[in-house]
Amino acid sequence: MTERVAVTGEAAELIRRLTEIHGPVMFHQSGGCCDGSSPMCYPEGEFRTGDSDIRLGDLDVGLDRPVPVWMSKSQYEVWSHTHLTIDVVKGRGAGFSLEAPEGVRFLIRSRLMNDRPTP
Repeated sequence: MTERVAVTGEAAELIRRLTEIHGPVMFHQSGGCCDGSSPMCYPEGEFRTGDSDIRLGDLDVGLDRPVPVWMSKSQYEVWSHTHLTIDVVKGRGAGFSLEAPEGVRFLIRSRLMNDRPTP
């Protein structure tokens, strides 16, 4: 299976800190609306996934368990040709995502699946 998701070192560090505070976490790639198209970080199980979602993969951030990444099937139809990397930048994040109080926000960097990653 082709890897579809990755994480930067800085984002992995933040995910580890958030896990210390909130327990295991998960991501759901937002489809728009209020928060644009942002990767939303939730305590694992707080955001309910179902038949309308697809699990893109898992992030290995150096914890005892992987961090699952989900997206709605309808959004996946549009993004199916891309590889997504979760990164973090300074600035106000989404109000519902766990990093919001930290003064940073997660964001997605994408590239075509057949492109090489930028070093």
